Amino acid sequence: MADPFRVRVTVRGYELDTQGHLNQAVYLQYGEHARWECLRAAGIPQDRLLAGGVGPVALEVTLRYLRELRGGDEVDVSCEFRWGDGKTFQIVQDLTRPDGTPVATITGVGGLLDLASRRLVPDPRERFRQLATDPAPMDL
Repeated sequence: MADPFRVRVTVRGYELDTQGHLNQAVYLQYGEHARWECLRAAGIPQDRLLAGGVGPVALEVTLRYLRELRGGDEVDVSCEFRWGDGKTFQIVQDLTRPDGTPVATITGVGGLLDLASRRLVPDPRERFRQLATDPAPMDL
């Protein structure tokens, strides 16, 4: 995949903590937003996932803060799926200012849950590929 999928977010005032910078939990919300937007760009909105009997699950998430964000700041949030063998995959996300300054990194391990059996799908990349109308954003 050439460049990872990206979405730009503007920090809103109600997301700030008492020190005037972005509340720590909101960084994770920005990551979640970018992941859903990446799925949507691939043609896999939530209703398509549900109709397919599956849903993405986060199994592990690590967030590393590098710089603060303040109200009105813009941040680009990337979303890169890294596929391997087996039931899980890695998602790597970089939060950067528009000038390229790193703000935070989010790394995670995910899976695709079969909603009927409540078990992970054996080959999530293939199942996502079957659901996608545009495989490029997810590097399928």
